[in-house]
Amino acid sequence: MKKSLFIITGASKGIGKGLAEKALKEGAEVWGINRTHSIEHENYIALTYDLANIPNLLKELPQLFSKAIDYEKIVLINNAGTLGDIEHLGNIENDSIPHLFDLNVSAPLLLMNQFMKVFKDFKGEKIIINISSGAGKNAVDGWSGYCASKAALDMASKVAAKEAEMDGTGFIIKAIAPGVVDTEMQTQIRSTNEKSFSGVDKFKNLKAENQLSSEEEVAEKYFHFIDNLVKYPDVILDVRHV
Repeated sequence: MKKSLFIITGASKGIGKGLAEKALKEGAEVWGINRTHSIEHENYIALTYDLANIPNLLKELPQLFSKAIDYEKIVLINNAGTLGDIEHLGNIENDSIPHLFDLNVSAPLLLMNQFMKVFKDFKGEKIIINISSGAGKNAVDGWSGYCASKAALDMASKVAAKEAEMDGTGFIIKAIAPGVVDTEMQTQIRSTNEKSFSGVDKFKNLKAENQLSSEEEVAEKYFHFIDNLVKYPDVILDVRHV
């Protein structure tokens, strides 16, 4: 029997890649769900999907997890996401809004739903980790779509965790915020202007003062949570509270 399987969206870069590489170092098998792939490893399986293409995802979902057998632990990590346009409402390109919610909300919920359908009777550990954000709890000017989508994902996590407890299915569901990490999203934030996002100077200073966490550091903290979930009963968590 294989020990564990990690199914990670957005595993080609940023936090997702850090998590995938950490899982591989731990001896797990990793399925990366991305448009492109940057990891080459004997235990890495490349699943190529555009998660913002919901009609295509709906077609592929029934068989997506069908080969996940003979594991002791299966972990789904919904990491893929986008900040969208950093701009005040009224100045945002309309077509960017449904794209953001498809990737940040619809795709994770669809994957959660299918995961819970397929592994309802799975007897091993079955864990869902959604990548949360402090933006889901705070109104950040210029980030309306991102804030709203992360708030939606947090609430979906809470509801799913409540339902899993009520139904006795054994799923463990958490939404964990990573803090401020040195990723491409941070580069996008720093490239904006103060009129579009009033806090841009704060993020520039975080970079200049080396206050950003690395992908590897954050991955270590996520695995601390995954390995010690009984110590953390809350659904919404933050790596800075490790």
